[in-house]
Amino acid sequence: MMRRQKKLRLTDTLIGQGTTMDGHLTCQTNLRIEGHFQGEIEASGTITIGEQGVATANIQARELIIAGKVYGDVTTKGKLIITSKGQFHGNYHGSSIIIHEGGIFSGESRMEKLEPRSIVQDSELPVAKKNKKQAG
Repeated sequence: MMRRQKKLRLTDTLIGQGTTMDGHLTCQTNLRIEGHFQGEIEASGTITIGEQGVATANIQARELIIAGKVYGDVTTKGKLIITSKGQFHGNYHGSSIIIHEGGIFSGESRMEKLEPRSIVQDSELPVAKKNKKQAG
């Protein structure tokens, strides 16, 4: 008899309202924080800090959505989104940041493209070629 292989479906992780956690959290799924977390977070998925959530943590994630409060440094591979009620106090390193009207960001950001762009020499630019012809 042939068995079908079931595709493993990962469950999202929730730190619920009224929950307090301290430590180092490594997560292979999406993570939602509605309670309080203090420490370090590394997630392969998206982290959402809910409106009641507070994270005093350095965070590394694919994406981060802040509707509550985050205190610490953040690194993302994708977007950082701060909603109209979100507050982020710390430094950001990533490729994209979106701050909705009313959202608070207090810190420094370092933005980098995910894919490096090729450097074009001045001689390869059409404007540079046109200017050389007019000069000569």
